[in-house]
Amino acid sequence: MKNVPLADVDHVDRAVLPIGTDYPPGHVLHWHEHRRAQFLYGATGVMIVDTAEGTWTVPPERAVLIPAVTRHRVRMLGVSTRSLYIEPAAVPWWPATCTVVDVPPLLRELLLTAVEFEPDYSLSGRTGSIAALLLHEISERTPLPFHVAIPASADLARLCRAYLAAPDAGVTNAAWAASTAMSERAFTRRFRTETGDSPAVWRSRARLLAAVPLLRTTSVTEAGTRLGYASPAAFTAAFTRTFGTPPSRFTGDRHAAGTTV
Repeated sequence: MKNVPLADVDHVDRAVLPIGTDYPPGHVLHWHEHRRAQFLYGATGVMIVDTAEGTWTVPPERAVLIPAVTRHRVRMLGVSTRSLYIEPAAVPWWPATCTVVDVPPLLRELLLTAVEFEPDYSLSGRTGSIAALLLHEISERTPLPFHVAIPASADLARLCRAYLAAPDAGVTNAAWAASTAMSERAFTRRFRTETGDSPAVWRSRARLLAAVPLLRTTSVTEAGTRLGYASPAAFTAAFTRTFGTPPSRFTGDRHAAGTTV
């Protein structure tokens, strides 16, 4: 199915509903939730998925698993998606929070094939086998660390969301603590309790996540400079250490050829 609203087919008696959707640049799917679990794959572009608990940045040719009845927002940066909407009872192993995963060639080809199915595709033969194999393949995926937690407290959440919108290497723990009328020590302790990271570690990861959409249209050198890194090598080392892959893997074709770091 292509460019079909989920509401039009959600009633169909199929555990897996594949839908492909093309979005205009910069499109935002405002806060919403689905009765079904969702496997959201970006065949092109970058997606940023927000929930009350965190932000997940989905690089090109990766996917995010979204639990059923999870309120979320998705920002689409040049994205064409291939989604699976899945009955929760069919995937008791589904993660309890959003999870970014890789999409190897077999899974990608299965997704591209499945979105050509009719809503009431046959459960026997080829189509039924592909739907079942999709779930097996998804269950084997390993989580990728492209996310940051959002604190539950409204004041800390505001700080974090503002930083995600405009990462600044010059922000300090002292400045954040002062903005919440707390001592730096008390602020750091509270922040770590709510996110699992120190404020400095959180900001570092947030800046690196901001690089993923930047790398669609800029070089490694320019992305690193805009995010406050002293050199392309320093940026590449930090990105690779955090995400397990170099930033050059995410550059556009016209920049990749000239990237040497």
